[in-house]
Amino acid sequence: MSLLTGSAPSVSQSITFDPTIRTEALRRALLTVRDDMSAADLRFLEKWELSAIPGAAAALRASQLRRANPKLLAEIQAELKVAKSQS
Repeated sequence: MSLLTGSAPSVSQSITFDPTIRTEALRRALLTVRDDMSAADLRFLEKWELSAIPGAAAALRASQLRRANPKLLAEIQAELKVAKSQS
């Protein structure tokens, strides 16, 4: 709940301040999803690009998400590449 308004934070506020989201591409994409399962899938895709998760099920899920979201994947990869080169 917000102390100023007495209401829960909006979705965009919670996404903006979520420290687990590493890329702006994912932040923008999450603003367009309509359910928690889709949001979880997109978060998984970013996490996979940061560090592959072991296991066949995780690899299959990542593969499906990568094929279904090529534009988002490219944006995430580009942002992570820039971040890695700056560190």
